[in-house]
Amino acid sequence: MTDDAPMGLAIALEPLVTRVLANNPSPFTSTGTQTYLVGTTDLAVIDPGPDDAEHLAALLAAIGGRPVRAILCTHTHRDHSPAAPALQAATGSPIIGCAPLVLEDAGPRADASFDTGYAPDAVLADGEQVAGQGWTLTAVATPGHTSNHLCFALEESGALFTGDHVMGWSTTVVAPPDGNMAAYMTSLETLMGREQDRIYYPAHGEPVQNPRRFVRGLAGHRKQREGQILRLLAEGVEAVPAMVARMYVGLDPRLHGAAGRSVLAHLLDLQARGRVVPADSEWKLVSE
Repeated sequence: MTDDAPMGLAIALEPLVTRVLANNPSPFTSTGTQTYLVGTTDLAVIDPGPDDAEHLAALLAAIGGRPVRAILCTHTHRDHSPAAPALQAATGSPIIGCAPLVLEDAGPRADASFDTGYAPDAVLADGEQVAGQGWTLTAVATPGHTSNHLCFALEESGALFTGDHVMGWSTTVVAPPDGNMAAYMTSLETLMGREQDRIYYPAHGEPVQNPRRFVRGLAGHRKQREGQILRLLAEGVEAVPAMVARMYVGLDPRLHGAAGRSVLAHLLDLQARGRVVPADSEWKLVSE
């Protein structure tokens, strides 16, 4: 359980998987970013986390001098990939995984802006693999939260490392301009089709023990949000902040901006499907 995992300590979750929790809790990261070590005699490190000396020291202690075959990043938000260069310098391991992506993003998720220093040695396409002694990780392309997002499947145990695509504590923020709701929904469908996945290990929150049912619930939640937006537009609630106030009653005010960006992602998806049109700073239904 995440609540029982003190920051900086290596916690074995199963024979091939160890978790180290970074000290970066926030309203957007839950208890912090979870870095995963895969392997026993040699390792892969998934989502090395923020650029934080304390977390780097904890990772090196958990690695314990074993060879690191790959530093893998699910995406390039600042709570996931910035520790990669320092970890590479300490271990000599290549940085592999998602493609580089840098956008100017002055949105409300300041903790999750893009890592401008991310420079991978190799980029994995969907289905490509990295392997070590007794472990094989396969990249699963899951755009939506970001356009470069990857999950990683551990073939030997049926575990899927889901980054921010599926989290164990909250729904994923899909924030334009890079976040895309249609892509996110398609990526959920991709996971629904993966019967081999036994458990999800997200970057934030608890492991997901019944993954396909959980993903089905996430997709249903997004459909409910879309329905709410269409009903509010029919009632004349046409500005995003007003929609957030009606849709997210009781939400921490610090999260209103992020909620508004997910609402915008829904609206842009509905626009692409011919259901709504923008009108100045508001939105309107398309007459049928």
